[in-house]
Amino acid sequence: MLETTHFLDIDDLSTNELVTVLDRAAAIKSGADDARLEDQTLGMVFEKPSTRTRISFETGMTQLGGHAIFLGPDDIHLGRGEPLSDTSRVLSRYVDAVMTRLFDHSDLEEIAKYADVPVVNGLTDDAHPCQTLADLLTIREEFGGFDGVQAAWVGDGNNVGQSFVVGAAMAGLDVTVATPADYGIDDDVVAHAAEYGGEPTIAETPEEAVADADVVYTDVWISMGQESERHEKLAAFEGYQVNEGLLAGTDAKVMHCLPAHRGEEISHDVLESDRALVWDQAENRLHAQKGLLVELLDDGRSE
Repeated sequence: MLETTHFLDIDDLSTNELVTVLDRAAAIKSGADDARLEDQTLGMVFEKPSTRTRISFETGMTQLGGHAIFLGPDDIHLGRGEPLSDTSRVLSRYVDAVMTRLFDHSDLEEIAKYADVPVVNGLTDDAHPCQTLADLLTIREEFGGFDGVQAAWVGDGNNVGQSFVVGAAMAGLDVTVATPADYGIDDDVVAHAAEYGGEPTIAETPEEAVADADVVYTDVWISMGQESERHEKLAAFEGYQVNEGLLAGTDAKVMHCLPAHRGEEISHDVLESDRALVWDQAENRLHAQKGLLVELLDDGRSE
């Protein structure tokens, strides 16, 4: 089991624990590990809608022999008068773990503060550590490890990018980042990655970032809740689309956490090409989260 009680940010795991979770996920995926969470229940609190997060967690718990309960904004009193602390205390009396998908990271921290069971971050505006687990599992599968692999992040320095930069540093994966000036990775996140010996290289242009890349990662420019910024952001991100022109002369694979806005941050042709790892990435949300839940909740091995 892990030393951490909660998984709110990717570095709630130690570097050794990160490897342990990835190893466990890979073994479960291959069938070499018969991990089970018999009769355990995951409460899934959703403030934001989701496709991959809901389906992967719910399916994962079912496959492990447990059960998941979807709790959307209309199902519980979250944000409708009941303090988060009270919601967290009550959930802790019913379920074995809580997964939350929220806007405000401080709300996640409040839930974790009062929970007596593990809390997992399924996404906040600041971080998406479960996505990073799937990303790293995908890269490790594709390239056989992280040594010598060059990754590039092109686009918005958002929650997915920030978790990926820190997770990559923990794994020993080199990352180059290209973002518009006002949309970069936060300075404290860059400094935090440096603490793990993996400060990302900041490129002046997308072309510079992808020149030596083995894998190029992008995400939407207009995230959920930022719709009012659409016109401004589309102008700022001109030239940052991941397309065949940008990738010309490279053999780089391409990653995207989905959903994709085809024709904005990534072209339709690239997303449908042999370069795309996005479908493996999406599948690996299931396996990575199963590995995480087993390590958080139990040794998971059937007798």
